[in-house]
Amino acid sequence: MAKGGGKNNGGVQNRAIYSRVSFLQQAAVFLSRQSQSQSQQQSLQPSTSSALAPLAPPPTSLEGMSRRLATDLRSVSLKTRIRLSPAVKRTICRYCDSILIDGSTCTTFVENRSKGGRKPWADILVRRCHACKKERRYPVEAKRTKRKTERVITGEDTASGGDAMEVDGTLVVGKGKGQKQQGQKQKEKELQSQREAEIREQKG
Repeated sequence: MAKGGGKNNGGVQNRAIYSRVSFLQQAAVFLSRQSQSQSQQQSLQPSTSSALAPLAPPPTSLEGMSRRLATDLRSVSLKTRIRLSPAVKRTICRYCDSILIDGSTCTTFVENRSKGGRKPWADILVRRCHACKKERRYPVEAKRTKRKTERVITGEDTASGGDAMEVDGTLVVGKGKGQKQQGQKQKEKELQSQREAEIREQKG
């Protein structure tokens, strides 16, 4: 019997590859967190109790395993030509393939190099890896301030005598005399002068 449906039978294309990439990412994050928790426990426990504790893999080996899984994840995505989402890319260091976890394996802060930090759209998210000390910068994508013609009218603008118009139920401040307004006024004057000339001709 012939198979029903289309080529994918209503399923996701390359489902096995996506599931493999998801497994590698989750396993790498899990091992990285386990290594961080073990390193913290070893720093808190005294040296005498560590000898009596059950045997467990050292944190360095777990960290190496997580890096290996992250490297495999990247190689699988490149080989199969699957584009990773930005959220997944930002959890992996580009230089040493270590998993980036805020507060444990990396430091995250916002940097604004504009003069006095006055431009909010110049904010940049900086993530610094603790393993290789390298930094990656990502734009925060803050909205820019509106133009003067798009700002909502205020008391100061009305007092200054600026022109205003209503757009979608909101008053918007415009520039004093725009080119369009001047052109309309000139047309009105020309029409008035033509009408006056016609009236004078009729009277004469």
